Amino acid sequence: MSELSERQKQLLKAIIELYVKTGEPVASELIEKAYSLGVSPATIRNEMVRLTDLGFLKQLHVSGGRAPTSMGFRLYINELMKERELPVVDEVTLRQQLLDTRREYNHMLQTATRALAKKCGTLAVSVNGQDVYYTGAANILDLPEFYDIDVTRFVLSMLDELSVLERLISLAQGPEPVHVIFGEDTGFEHLLPTSFAFTDFDNGLNEKGVIGIIGPCRLNFPLVIPYLRYVGSILSEAGRM
Repeated sequence: MSELSERQKQLLKAIIELYVKTGEPVASELIEKAYSLGVSPATIRNEMVRLTDLGFLKQLHVSGGRAPTSMGFRLYINELMKERELPVVDEVTLRQQLLDTRREYNHMLQTATRALAKKCGTLAVSVNGQDVYYTGAANILDLPEFYDIDVTRFVLSMLDELSVLERLISLAQGPEPVHVIFGEDTGFEHLLPTSFAFTDFDNGLNEKGVIGIIGPCRLNFPLVIPYLRYVGSILSEAGRM
């Protein structure tokens, strides 16, 4: 990752933020208008070509703009993005909602799944042993990535196939509390425009559960990651009580 200059990192960050906002490949002209990077349009174009050659961006059409790859998103998540601070009222409310139902763990897990879907505006899913809960399916129908019926059908059908979810979960690597799996890394063609962010929790039965968010590859990671981390920590805390 250190092969990128500071200017290239700032350009990549700008491209990703615009892509997350619009869902459209980003052209150099848009970068020039939206950000003051202190360089000429020609330099922006040249740097975008360089970032593409290095694998951080991809060009979907010859004459079109560029979109981030999973490699670009990972650099953004690990080094460039600034996480949102959760509102104190959300922290207090979530904690109370979940801990009030801790004596019925699966009910608490369903409450947590609904809360994540609402806060993140997409599809939320949790797995506890053989039990799978999901909610917020209607949220993804408004996202361009899910206008393709085959993509939507595959995502919704895999919620009934624990083996597919387990395969995605098994792709997680590293010690970080929140894992992000991008569709282009899964081997499933219909998951290409999607991503899956999740965290483990300890349910108190010497078992690990998983709760996460499924949405487009351009998830609002600065918001999704802190919410997942916080909810996962409460679920683990409840499991130890």
